[in-house]
Amino acid sequence: MDDKQVQQYVDWFRSSAPYIHAHRGRTLVILFGGEAEADESFAHLIHDIALLDSLGVRLVLVHGARPQIEQALTASGLESHYYGGLRITDEQGLTAVINAVGSLRVRIEALLSMGLANSPMHGARLRVASGNFVTARPLGVRDGVDFAHTGEVRRVDAEGIRQRLDDGNIVLLSCLGYSPTGEVFNLSAEDVASAAAVALQADKLISLVEGPGLLDRDQHLVQQLTPAEAESTLTGQDSLPEDVQRQLVAAIHACRHGVSRAHLVSRHVDGALLQELFTRDGAGTLITSERFEQLRPAQIDDVSGILEIIAPLEQAGVMVRRSREQIELEIGHFTVIDRDGMVIGVGGLYPYPDDSIGEIACVAVHPEYRRGGRGEELLGRLTEQARQQGLKSVFVLTTHTAHWFQERGFERATLSALPVARQQLYNYQRNSKVFARPL
Repeated sequence: MDDKQVQQYVDWFRSSAPYIHAHRGRTLVILFGGEAEADESFAHLIHDIALLDSLGVRLVLVHGARPQIEQALTASGLESHYYGGLRITDEQGLTAVINAVGSLRVRIEALLSMGLANSPMHGARLRVASGNFVTARPLGVRDGVDFAHTGEVRRVDAEGIRQRLDDGNIVLLSCLGYSPTGEVFNLSAEDVASAAAVALQADKLISLVEGPGLLDRDQHLVQQLTPAEAESTLTGQDSLPEDVQRQLVAAIHACRHGVSRAHLVSRHVDGALLQELFTRDGAGTLITSERFEQLRPAQIDDVSGILEIIAPLEQAGVMVRRSREQIELEIGHFTVIDRDGMVIGVGGLYPYPDDSIGEIACVAVHPEYRRGGRGEELLGRLTEQARQQGLKSVFVLTTHTAHWFQERGFERATLSALPVARQQLYNYQRNSKVFARPL
């Protein structure tokens, strides 16, 4: 590697450190379909799973087996029958399901057992535990259709799974469940994954989807949704792929029952799992009740992040220099944009209530996030704060961004229009221009 590549590698590794610390000891449920195992790139996913295990992440893997079951049914001369997206599993079909799922489980365990030299699995020594952790019950007859041996999750043995995780095992769950009467049921892998995540109160449910993931109407990746927004997406988009629909339903259920975050990530993007977990912007769609990016009042812990954003602008003469002590004393005046714990935008409002006017200052956005209207969001929040405080107008002092403020309704004003207290602090050497806007 040349020096630039080395530096990029070092920067990436340093930036991933907070996420490595954050995920150590956390429980993740990872769902993937049988299509993943049938793909040549499946070994890469196994390598990434081994890496997560080495970093101290507690892993529960849930696999589907649709293509393998289809092949087993075809080989037995049987036809597949579905209703409402669920397979109808009769007595003969159940034998094919058991054979397909059992064979698939063995192949996955074999891949997780690899330890070849000169490979990412060298020295991994992963231990895999599987068993009858999922209790199932029959779906029964619905809309006149008898689903026979197709079932749904009744209970997940969370204590048993935790014991295996505490012992350092990766737990592998299939799409089979067992009843107290000794019957076997074919389950939806999404149902198993969601139920397991809820029972364990897992930190994350991660679903690896076929195709590019969850896209909006303009075919752009949707980065974040609340459960309510995800439900609207389900009802508002008829063109969602079937697997995305199923996994979105599972994610919504998990988030509404105690799982803090669910992710939909395309399995066709090499390393997408690592990108989603160890980079700030991820590689898929996050479903969470808490906003991944939010405007909020600044706190004392945000001072370093604020300084990181404004320091380059101060050095360039765009902003007035502010010391750490000054920002700490004035932290109550600031609003920040928080993106998953990182301050990527900042702005301040300094009110002069006796004059019914306020100063908007220090509006800045991190260079990597300047597109997307974040500066305008900050300005909107600050002006709304001014209205709530009963102020009649706001003003700014600027040397470089006059046009930006003019485009948002600010007009040129004179120094005499400012409060007397602010006039006395005016820096004539900077010769800042004054712009004001009525509220």
